[in-house]
Amino acid sequence: MYIVDSTVVVPEEKADELIEIYQNRSRSVDQWEGFRSFQLLQNDKKPGELTVHMEWESKAHYMKWATSEEFQKIHELEKNYPDKALANIPPKVKKFKVVAE
Repeated sequence: MYIVDSTVVVPEEKADELIEIYQNRSRSVDQWEGFRSFQLLQNDKKPGELTVHMEWESKAHYMKWATSEEFQKIHELEKNYPDKALANIPPKVKKFKVVAE
């Protein structure tokens, strides 16, 4: 299994706005081969810290998604968020291979 976490830190007053965007996400990634799950996590002590947590069957499956036109299209949409402050916050991405369960 392969895990990708993408974390952003937004002003706390903007957290609910970003959560709503993800609650209404397109879910197109859910149909990709090798996709296992998506969660949006909110740091319990720092509400403005949000992490997209995605699980994949393998790194190869994730890379197929990450290099797809659909991936590019979705990430281009992020640049069109009504709130430009949110659109310009770069995520910190971490990738992990699962070595034990």
